[in-house]
Amino acid sequence: MTLEELRNRIDELDRQLVELLSERARAAKMVGQLKAQSSLPVYEPGREKIVYANVRAANQGPLPDIELTHIYERIIDVMRCLQRNELASQRNAQAAEAAQGQAAGPGEPEQGKES
Repeated sequence: MTLEELRNRIDELDRQLVELLSERARAAKMVGQLKAQSSLPVYEPGREKIVYANVRAANQGPLPDIELTHIYERIIDVMRCLQRNELASQRNAQAAEAAQGQAAGPGEPEQGKES
């Protein structure tokens, strides 16, 4: 293969990686929603160890296991941030709903609204 062909191949692989990482991020956000509903923590070191073990088991090279693990540490860190943001968004929405309900009071119209 020529240099240009190899670079085109790398560009295509990068597009596929972006697509897969986006799919993983969507799944991580859904996990965050379920964790919020179940009051589970975002950080689960046991689960992360399983992910790293799965990655190492699937690795057929040429990346050394330690380098692949470093890549996944960063991926998991980003996904954990997505989950925290998802939890924060849900909490903020719940707090806003509660505040709005309290501001109106039982049987009273909301402030600033006419009956």
